[in-house]
Amino acid sequence: MEKITGFEISKHEKSKRIYKVKIEDQIIDKLIFPFHKFDVTALEYKPFTRFTLAKSLDDLTSNKLSNLINSILKERETGCFIIETNSENKKIDDIFLVKLSTAVTHLIGIPNHDSMAGKFYARFHVKHEDHSDSYLRKAYINMDLHTDGTYVKDVTDWLLMTKLEEKNAEGGETTLLHLDDWEHCEELSKDPVGRQNFIWGSPKSKNVHYKVEHPVFTEDEKGRPKISYIDQFPEPNNMDQGNFLQKLSDALEESNNKVITKLPVGSIIVANNYFWLHGRKAFKQNKNLSRELLRIRGSFFTN
Repeated sequence: MEKITGFEISKHEKSKRIYKVKIEDQIIDKLIFPFHKFDVTALEYKPFTRFTLAKSLDDLTSNKLSNLINSILKERETGCFIIETNSENKKIDDIFLVKLSTAVTHLIGIPNHDSMAGKFYARFHVKHEDHSDSYLRKAYINMDLHTDGTYVKDVTDWLLMTKLEEKNAEGGETTLLHLDDWEHCEELSKDPVGRQNFIWGSPKSKNVHYKVEHPVFTEDEKGRPKISYIDQFPEPNNMDQGNFLQKLSDALEESNNKVITKLPVGSIIVANNYFWLHGRKAFKQNKNLSRELLRIRGSFFTN
């Protein structure tokens, strides 16, 4: 792995498949000026400004960073990296993290329009009280392993999540599972029911007013399994499909090979959406709980 000045690159302590990319303060200092050029409204209204931020970031590494993160994401053996910043650095606030996340994604590809937020990204809170219609904001319930983009027509090759804020939080760990580490992958990915078209819908909060059809399992160009699945959104239309989904859900949640990790505030996690599943452990009850996340998902430039 080629060294990049201002970045500390290592394997994650809990998985050889995940890279950690620590951005040192010297790089943060050099990003302040180019990031200050555009406010968040400009990023939302003028898509080309997002590429300007991305170039500012990549130029600091002589284009090594874009090469690194693309190679990690597209490689089946890895497919996931976590960017960490110095949580004590007062220059890193939520606006800086929105811009940094924007820059990172625009080195990878084109973000999808996020219908829930009406932008190329979404920010959302997880709090003690919740009246939403999906698991996304349910603090005290496990968010089971899933992939993103199951209910939209957009190609969703990758997903980025950034922890903008966290207060009074115990529990809520991130859970990850690589498809090739899953004990039941061979059995269930070859089940004919999993290759059937399923109907996928979504609750009203998602603001997607159509349904799509696709299988749970497909294959990549080398015949390796890919998965597109979330437990809340499939609409099985017969007993076989219903029972297959229950078996799939149980087998994923019972896996002994999940990576369970606590991500610090300011962390950015990016994963290939075809062979990494992600979820979240339940929080312990606290009336003052607050976590704010940013989400961007989209397609690789090659698409």
